[in-house]
Amino acid sequence: MRRHFLFIIFALLSSEALFAQTNEVLLETTEGNIRIMLYDDTPLHRDNFLKLVGEQFYDSLLFHRVIKNFMIQTGDPKSKNAEPGETLGGGDLGYTLPAEINTAAHYHSRGAVAMAREGDAKNPERRSSACQFYIVYGKTYSTKELEAIQEKLLEATNGKTSISSEMFWTYRKTGGSPHLDGQYTVFGEVIE
Repeated sequence: MRRHFLFIIFALLSSEALFAQTNEVLLETTEGNIRIMLYDDTPLHRDNFLKLVGEQFYDSLLFHRVIKNFMIQTGDPKSKNAEPGETLGGGDLGYTLPAEINTAAHYHSRGAVAMAREGDAKNPERRSSACQFYIVYGKTYSTKELEAIQEKLLEATNGKTSISSEMFWTYRKTGGSPHLDGQYTVFGEVIE
């Protein structure tokens, strides 16, 4: 049986002055703290995230999706009062964000912070969830694995996303989840 509730977010410390200067957010969890830096070149995602943090939206939400060697996901508002065993991941805020995908600058390396979204069948514009986000852990890949992922990426993104030499070496040495590149908005990274 897969465990859904491994982490709980107790607080995202908010200080609008701090955010305005550094775009950093501290997630305090039962498993330790995570400091995130938000990117300036994804302003819609950054500003929406900071707004929700300022409203204390994320306080006491669960990391409802935890997949070893892949990622952890949180932000489902239904997780705040969820019963044990309740299926989570479908909660939202009634709006989505336009995609700000820029794989040349931000890709799914270990520590990337990205917004979740509905699949392409329902969401061909790849609009992001307003509130659910994930943090990539990922794994390292061999050259052969990356070549196979490259072929699938080109198909999934209609030739718009490929693995650059920088990305290639990052995925070989540090790791991540390259199969998500070009399909989700990466709007920050773990810095501590």
